[in-house]
Parts: sequence; C-alpha cells; structure tokens
Amino acid sequence: MWRALARRVARQCAAPRRAGAGASAGARPRGRAFAHHKAAAAAASSPAFPPPPWGPRAPLLLPQTGAGKAGPQAAPARPWSSHPPHQKVPLPALSPTMQMGTIARWEKKEGDKISEGDLIAEVETDKATVGFESLEECYLAKILVPEGTRDVPIGAIICITVDKPELVDAFKNYTLDAAATAPPASVPPPPPPSAAAPSAPASQPSARAPGSSYPPHMQIALPALSPTMTMGTVQRWEKKLGEKLSEGDLLAEIETDKATIGFEVQEEGYLAKILVEEGTRDVPLGTPLCIIVERESDIAAFADYKDAGVAEIKPPPPPASPAPAAGAVAPPLPQPAAKGPVHKGRVVASPLAKKLAAEKGIDLSQVKGTGPDGRITKKDIESFVPSKVAPARAAEPTPMAVPAAIPAAAAPPGVFTDIPISNIRKVIAQRLMQSKQTIPHYYLSIDVNMGDILVLRKELNQEMPQNTKLSVNDFIIKASALACMKVPEANSSWLDTVIRQNHVVDVSVAVSTPAGLITPIVFNAHAKGLASINQDVVTLAARAREGKLKPHEFQGGTFTVSNLGMYGIKNFSAIINPPQACILAVGGSEQRLVPADNEKG
Repeated sequence: MWRALARRVARQCAAPRRAGAGASAGARPRGRAFAHHKAAAAAASSPAFPPPPWGPRAPLLLPQTGAGKAGPQAAPARPWSSHPPHQKVPLPALSPTMQMGTIARWEKKEGDKISEGDLIAEVETDKATVGFESLEECYLAKILVPEGTRDVPIGAIICITVDKPELVDAFKNYTLDAAATAPPASVPPPPPPSAAAPSAPASQPSARAPGSSYPPHMQIALPALSPTMTMGTVQRWEKKLGEKLSEGDLLAEIETDKATIGFEVQEEGYLAKILVEEGTRDVPLGTPLCIIVERESDIAAFADYKDAGVAEIKPPPPPASPAPAAGAVAPPLPQPAAKGPVHKGRVVASPLAKKLAAEKGIDLSQVKGTGPDGRITKKDIESFVPSKVAPARAAEPTPMAVPAAIPAAAAPPGVFTDIPISNIRKVIAQRLMQSKQTIPHYYLSIDVNMGDILVLRKELNQEMPQNTKLSVNDFIIKASALACMKVPEANSSWLDTVIRQNHVVDVSVAVSTPAGLITPIVFNAHAKGLASINQDVVTLAARAREGKLKPHEFQGGTFTVSNLGMYGIKNFSAIINPPQACILAVGGSEQRLVPADNEKG
C-alpha cells in the first residue's frame, strides 16, 4: 500500500511541472499552479486510489516562483494542505546589526487591504523603532506574532498575506508547523493575573491601543538627517495642532550632531498630535514625533493619544537647587558591597534596553554598556547582575554621631551660569578629541609675502560688481586647491584599510557660528574662479550662521582652511578634520620690512 501511495504522490508532484513547462520564467505561476494541482487532485481521487488513512485528499500547493520578487515569501509546499495560495512574511533585518526584533505594534488588522508601501508593523530593533513596509498589494490574512512579542529572530514568519479578500477567512485558524514557529524566546510573557480573562472589561478605560480604534493616521518618526546622526533635539515646531500641512511644508526644526535642519512634510494632511515637545533633547532615531491625519474631522480623536510602544518624552526639568544639609545624626545605612559602574551625565541606551530596564527595575546608571561608544544594549540588561547590598550587622557598637553627608559646596547665586551643551558642540568635542588621540599631528610654519596678492585683489575688486568684493581668504582657498592638485598626499583621506588620494579638491572652510564650529564645503575649488569661490563662501557662511545648511553642504571635504587672521591672530595650531590628512591654519597679515630680492636690492 505504501509503495502505491508513494507513486501517487510522485505523480501529483510531477503533474504541475509537465503542465507548466511552457510558462515564462518571469511569469507569476501562482494561479496557474493552483489549477494544475486541482487537476492532479481530481485525478488522484479516482476509485483506483483509495483515500489515505489520515483523512481526505486536498490539493498540493507549490511555492511561488516569481523571479526577482522581494519581501513576502510564498508558502512552502505542505502535502495535503487545504489552504489557498498565500505568502508567509518573514521578519526582515531592519538594521545592519539586527539579529532579533520586538513587534511594537501592528498598523494593519486581519482582513485589511495593504497597498504597496503601506506600513504593516513597527518593529523595535537594537537601534530604534522602524516601520516595516509592504512591497506589494495584498490582504492581511493572519497575524502570527502578536504585539509586544520580544526577541523574534530574523526570518521568523510574522504574518500571512493573500491576494484576494475572499481568501482571508481560510486562515482564521491557521497555525504554523512546529518547525516554522519562532523559538521559545520569541513567545511573549504571560499576562498578569488581572488581565488573564480577556472577556473581562478593563477597570479603567485607559488610552486606546494605537492602531485599534483610531481613524486612519500616519505616525511620523524622527529620521536620520545626517549619516552620523543617532539622536536629535526638537528645537521648534513650525506647525501647530490642527494646522493643515502641504507637501514640502516645514514641520519642525531638528538639531542634529552637525547642524539645525528643517524637517519637511512629504504629503498633505493635518497635524493631529505632537508627541515630542519643543526643546526635548537626545530623541533617538525612529522615535514617533507626531501624528498626521488626512481629514480634519479626525483630529479630535487623537486628543488623548498615547503611544503604547514609546515612553512619553518631555524636555528635562530645570535642575533643582540643592537643599541645605540637615545637622541630624545620619542613621547607619546598608552599604553596597561593590559599586557598579556609575555613569556621569547622560546614559546612552537603545530603546529596547531602556524598556527592559524599566520592566526589571534596573538603574541604567549601574549598567556598563558594551555597544558603540558605551551604548547599553539588550544583552547588557539581560546579563546585568545587581551589586549585592551588605546586610546590616546586628552586634556592632553604636557608631559615633556623624553629620549628614554634605554636598559639594554650592556657589553663591549669580557667580556662574550653566550653559546647556548642544548636540553640535558635543560632537565637536568628541571629534576633536578623537582627532588628537588618533591622528599624529605635526606642525609646519612658513611666512608668505602677500604684497602681490593684495595688489591683485585691489585691481580685481575695482572690476567686480558693486556688491561683490574678493577677500584674501578667497585667494588662499584657490591657492590651497591648486597646491593640493600638485601634492596629492595632502589631499588624501585615511580610511583605516586604505589611503584614498582624491582627484578633486573640496575645501572645507571653518566657520564659527553661535552653535559651534562648522565646515561648509567649496566643492571643486581647484576648477573654480575667484568670483565663484567668493560667492560660495559668502552664501555658505551666511547659511551656516543661520543653521540652514543641508547635510551634503558640510559633510565630506578633502582639505580644510581655518583662517583667524581677521581677529589679529598671528599663528595657531589647528586640529585636523578626520578623515582628512591636512589642515591649513592662516594667521593675520602685517606690515614688515623685507630686503628686496631684485636688481635694485
């Protein structure tokens, strides 16, 4: 009997191949293959083949074989499956270092139509909360991984999609095979006893779960406005609640690690809710900033909106003045046996690490981060062992009266002012320290006779338009660019594994702004004239001081010029701008008697 059964299965598997042999490689064979399976199943149900002992026969499905298709994967072939054609959607890698993710929220419900580019779910990675978009039109038939499920490995099947709405009901009770299910670590923790009975209504109608009963809306997350940006500060909201937004409107101004950049709206709508207030610092990438709706009538529904997946972010309160120390005797307190690492200043941790630490009651300042720049990751929280507290000794004599711990002597009011450190200044400090520690600096000085340059500048300015005047710095930029073309070693970049010699000279010009130092770039300075260089420098410097530079205007550069001559500085030692190899520090000019080197002297 088993041999006959094996022959029958082989014929069923071979029937679609023979029938579909003439199909083109790029065609979508899903519907055609399903029809072939119906024919194979009908042939197999003839009286010559009795039904198998485990139940009635059903059409055998083949996986989707469309060439070049990305995103959802077609369901693998399962013998005797009765489910219609469908796609199993795996969890993708949403960051280069991502290994697992947390399903923070489903943006679509079972049965909803999904268009190409629609947000299916929000996944919390080791870096930030990232939206997971659909790559094709379909219908969400079954959610296999519920909201809040942690440690879902990459490639785990999280949902089922189908092409037609009438196929959704077929997956109402769908479950994955044991081999396809996620490992036990991905199973969400059991609910607390108070929420054990799903039918019991909640005692207090708290904020509705986002994505459940709210009108259609878009959650706008903080984007990466520069390649090195990891956090940002919401400087100012340019729109108010309820205002209409048009495509290209300025929504907010975000201070990055480089500059303050305007964040524009990509499509029309209405601003329904602001989730991050003005002045909020160190907002991680991917954090929801606001809610936008398409219809003005939907704004009122978001008055009490709270994002369940992201803690409410508010600007830090002003530091409280230290209270005077009490003169009472301090009672003996249990002392920790071993102190953990105490972070001074802001603690840098991934959103998932912060969430786990809050649930486990772990103080992040006691955790040592192993991520980039000491960043605390999920693994650090899971492996953290709190320092044990030494028990109080019962048989010890009463200690001497000790005054309460006296805090550091507070300076009288008005003696100093604490200036908050902007992201720009913070990054400048980090990069300059990195440059001095990793780049061997050596300094060469030379005096240059500027007499001929000053004469030429005066002659050219007489021919220039009234509102354009060439500066000495324009000549220095042009001369530096031409020198870099002759000495390519000075126009090189250190890239750890190679030294890159650049074939064009993009001169970074150091500009001092109220927010800090920034280096806008004069591109192709070796090929530009003095008037073009002057126009670029004037425009870029003005925009830099206003904080309106775009990322590509100050990121990069192959050589830097820093000029302090206008302040009367004779000479100074500049710090190289990594990964560049050289920087030119220019001092002021002065009148000096120089022996003539001609036929008269």
